[in-house]
Amino acid sequence: MQTATIQFDHFNALADKAAAERIRAAKATLGKKAVLLCHHYQRADVFEHADLTGDSLKLSRLAGEAEAENIIFCGVHFMAEVADILSRPEQISILPDLAAGCSMADMANLAKVERCWRELSAIMNPDEKITPVTYINSAADLKAFCGEHGGIVCTSSNAPKILEWSFKQREKVLFFPDQHLGRWSGYKMNIPLDEMVIWNPDLEQGGLTRAQIEKAKIILWHGFCSVHQMFQPSDIIKFRNQHPDGIVISHPECGFEVCKQSDYIGSTEYILQTVKAAPPNTRWLVGTELNLVERLAREVAHEGKIVQFMASTICMCSTMQRIDPQHLAWTLENLVAGKVVNQIKVPAHEAVLAKIALDRMLAVS
Repeated sequence: MQTATIQFDHFNALADKAAAERIRAAKATLGKKAVLLCHHYQRADVFEHADLTGDSLKLSRLAGEAEAENIIFCGVHFMAEVADILSRPEQISILPDLAAGCSMADMANLAKVERCWRELSAIMNPDEKITPVTYINSAADLKAFCGEHGGIVCTSSNAPKILEWSFKQREKVLFFPDQHLGRWSGYKMNIPLDEMVIWNPDLEQGGLTRAQIEKAKIILWHGFCSVHQMFQPSDIIKFRNQHPDGIVISHPECGFEVCKQSDYIGSTEYILQTVKAAPPNTRWLVGTELNLVERLAREVAHEGKIVQFMASTICMCSTMQRIDPQHLAWTLENLVAGKVVNQIKVPAHEAVLAKIALDRMLAVS
């Protein structure tokens, strides 16, 4: 297949309804040649066309099991990279809009992580003392770094289990890019907060003293999710005052105090399963991305369940939102024409090492 000749300009002004019709027609023509994977945070007018849905861990497994020639990933860039790494060589991973990135993933890049590793080397041998763990919300080259240095990948579903594995390998963990997931997972393992320190990549030696680094069990990267950091303990307090019988469930990318005040903590898949399995007529406050919460609220309304979004302001994954019906229609119609647009291809040397880290995760999970 060659570079597309159908230009996006023909789709940019397309009405959503017309785009939806063209998506359905293209999918029908492609049949089993293409599979559409959608993350739970995806906007509703794209999510409705999904063949398979899930959180990052589930989608990682599905990408590796997919039979279709073309994997169209309606998520963000790192997800399409994972699909490319775990799929067969002849399969093609596609991201409908290359601008669909992840601000958290951008907070840790290879140059800064390698500099961190070098600075830690002045204090100890990190390849003997530290297991690098990258959240799946990271670029492929960071997964490759972990693969090369005896490390592993984690998701919000399996982070505590991954940390257990990591401490069996070495006595410390370098966890990037999300400090909140790392801190909460460490806390659940009864690691004291003062033994989980923040590494600021913009400061010499991460802004830490030698003593702090030597004492630390987990070195947390100074990164976070721009959506989940918006949720505050005051949102939970207000909800509990208004609805004493209400239940609070949050994603572990939320801040520590939000997690502590929540009744349940878990991945997007866990949140969906927990609320759906709950008794009828229960009320929930949910601390995760808006598209998921609104979709969940509609799905359980017939049981008398009320699902509320935690924040008073709109918090959605704005980068994932860039994948719209117009980009999806454009991508699919190019495939119908025998052309590929926006293929995500991880360099071979990175893919080999990244797959080592991903395979370790899948084996542990």
